[in-house]
Amino acid sequence: MSPTIIALSIGMLAMLVVALLAWLVIKMPQGTPEMMETAKSIEIGANAFIKRMYKTIVMVSSCILIPLAIFFKDIVILGSFVFGITLSLLSGYIGMRIAVKANVRTAYAAKTSVERAFLVAFRGGGVTGLTVISLSLIGVSILILLFNDPNRIVSFGFGASLAALFAQLGGGIFTKGADIGADLVGKIEHRIPEDDPRNPAVIADLVGDNVGDCAGRGSDLFESISDDYVTAMILGSLMMGSYGLKALMFPLMLGASGIIATMIGIFMARYWRRSAPLASFNIILAAAVVICSVGAYISTMVFLGDVSVFIAILSGLIASISVGFIVQYYMGSNSKAIREIVASSDHGTAMNIITGLAYGLQSPFMPLLLVVSTTIFAYYITGGSFIGIIGANLGTDLATGIIMSSDTFGPISDNAAGISRMSGMAPQLSETLDSLDTLGNTTKAYTKAFASASSVFSTIVLFGTYSELSGLSRLNVSFLNPIIIIGFLLGGGFCFLFSSMALSATAKTAYKMVEEVRQQFKERPRIMVGTEKPDYARCVDIATKDSLKRMTWPALLAITAPIIIGVLLGKYALGAMLLGGFSTSTLLASFFNFGGGMWDNAKKRIETQFWLKGSPIHAAGVTGDTVGDPLKDVAGPSLNIFMKLINMTALLILPLLNIL
Repeated sequence: MSPTIIALSIGMLAMLVVALLAWLVIKMPQGTPEMMETAKSIEIGANAFIKRMYKTIVMVSSCILIPLAIFFKDIVILGSFVFGITLSLLSGYIGMRIAVKANVRTAYAAKTSVERAFLVAFRGGGVTGLTVISLSLIGVSILILLFNDPNRIVSFGFGASLAALFAQLGGGIFTKGADIGADLVGKIEHRIPEDDPRNPAVIADLVGDNVGDCAGRGSDLFESISDDYVTAMILGSLMMGSYGLKALMFPLMLGASGIIATMIGIFMARYWRRSAPLASFNIILAAAVVICSVGAYISTMVFLGDVSVFIAILSGLIASISVGFIVQYYMGSNSKAIREIVASSDHGTAMNIITGLAYGLQSPFMPLLLVVSTTIFAYYITGGSFIGIIGANLGTDLATGIIMSSDTFGPISDNAAGISRMSGMAPQLSETLDSLDTLGNTTKAYTKAFASASSVFSTIVLFGTYSELSGLSRLNVSFLNPIIIIGFLLGGGFCFLFSSMALSATAKTAYKMVEEVRQQFKERPRIMVGTEKPDYARCVDIATKDSLKRMTWPALLAITAPIIIGVLLGKYALGAMLLGGFSTSTLLASFFNFGGGMWDNAKKRIETQFWLKGSPIHAAGVTGDTVGDPLKDVAGPSLNIFMKLINMTALLILPLLNIL
């Protein structure tokens, strides 16, 4: 049996396991009528948003399909593009659908024990994690079986990246617009608690957790793995002559080992559920890493017979896991950064922002050192071969399934806590759900840092692929060449322009949400005394319309920028632009993710001290969080995808640039 058939079979098996996990979640009891009513509102809102967002993505993608058909006239390129978009959106949709089913079941399971609630939430998250990595492996395997040429399926990665950027932007703008509106008006102006049923934006906020952290992040990691498969196979055909044709199949077998590790890790949750949630997560993660390592060793020795490549893969895996320690150093609830931001809040909002900025600007340096040291190590351990960097990049993908499972665990737990508060169950369940919510916040921060580190490795390999195919790596180009300098500077500038567009879109949506919440409180005074329900649907509708209207232009920048630079200045200037953008996005995205996370956790630390709620220090903490939220949940994650989409666009149009 060929390796591609084996990889495809393992992917198909994993999707059967996804169906089993979904069934195990859905069969759990849903709880009281009040809990089910709140959960139904969240589900309806999430489904409505996803349906409208996917229609928008399909419309934009159809417009892009026309020039692709005109310029390439290749049914394989067109079919791969559509296939990439379809699987990327499907991976996010399946995960979100089960997440909105798991939230209320997790809340009700918390009545029994924290261990039972953890199991339900982790299985719900496991659906997303396993779906993402399985559909990616299935998609690439099918295309390789059909066409046996990775160069002709670059459009698969391009389509996946395009869909992911739309999903991440749309979901991020939705959730942060709602969150900011709920916090600024509810917490600061009216001093009501988080997830209070009197807040008109609370359902939109809970909906946003699902469409942003589940659907958006699922599409994000799907495109990341898919891009890595395609570029590794292209470089395998160009640079790994000594390894033979097996080098082409090697990435798929590594992906299969990651799927096996994820399946085992998810089902281990049942046997460790009597441990504390954090201990259970750490045990599951450690077990998955060990199994991934064993699978990577077997795959490497069978297909390449080179232990140095395995060591390079292991270095990438360790680097992607080690980023969790950096997350704890900066964002741990008792870290020095969090304590100082909290202390500064006592002196006003301005000091909270300045202190957060100081630590945020510092935070990218440690992840950068981790990436740099791993890249150098992987390169030299393989005798100065780029195969080491490819291996390290693939190594960062091995734990994606289990990391994504824990990421979706976060919004499920957050929604469960919100459902319990809105249904009046919070006093009985607060301790149980708060422990899960705390773990969920940690895993979400971990996933953002993990995705950012993985994105850096992916972009290095993407740039290496472009350099090889364009001939840039074999050309003596002076860095004093004005065309190169201009390309480099424009690459960095586009990252800032994109980030500005993403933050502006979030701010405009949040502004409308603030106005709506204020208007409802003004026009319906009985809301505050609990005798009248707010119009939750109105807030969901505002967030939906605004986020979809504003997500298109930032995404189109990623497509138009490389085309304009490539056509006007040439393929070498485009290569310099990719390098400049890569350098800038590496630091900027990390700053956004860490800085926003620190402001968020500082606010949470203030809110654990109940006597400070509603005080000026609490207002400063909430304001800092509203500044950080669009950084860590919109601009940061989207910037990672933006850079990869620019690279995939450059690879796609390179055959045309080569003949200009």
